[in-house]
Amino acid sequence: MRNYRDAKAMAKAMREALAAADLTVSHSQALEIVAKQFGLASWNVLSAKIEGKETDAWRFEPPAPIIRIFDEARARDFYLGFLGMTLDWEHRFETTMPLYCQVSRGALKLHLSEHSGDASPGANMLVYMKGVEAWQKSLVAKDYKYNRPGLQRQDWGVECEVIAPFGNRIRFLEA
Repeated sequence: MRNYRDAKAMAKAMREALAAADLTVSHSQALEIVAKQFGLASWNVLSAKIEGKETDAWRFEPPAPIIRIFDEARARDFYLGFLGMTLDWEHRFETTMPLYCQVSRGALKLHLSEHSGDASPGANMLVYMKGVEAWQKSLVAKDYKYNRPGLQRQDWGVECEVIAPFGNRIRFLEA
């Protein structure tokens, strides 16, 4: 299957196929049509993408929200136990200082912080995923004392919301 790097060959093949049907399209018109097929505004935008002007200089990675926690034991119970996440690393400036750590599961990464200035309780996150119904069933099967998430069918997809012990909401959404 061709990708955007094959744009010029695609434009040439389109011109040849149209010419065989007695339709004439200029080379520049064919390039503009190919750019539209890739959902881009113009050949200039596609050309910049091909040359790497947009993708090599910078690119976004998935975010890692900072979540405020107040009790390390309850946070571990919820994020590591109930959600089945893995503790990737933790940091304290000194042994008596607040915890800052990263937990993850698959591509989902969250930073948990006991530091008062890092985040506000009551955050609301949207996590896109596949298999939200199976995920919800696996959470309910854990019979977690503080959370029994349900499913909501919305116009934009199926959603399973969990509420962390400190008032933060994580909305798992399958579009």
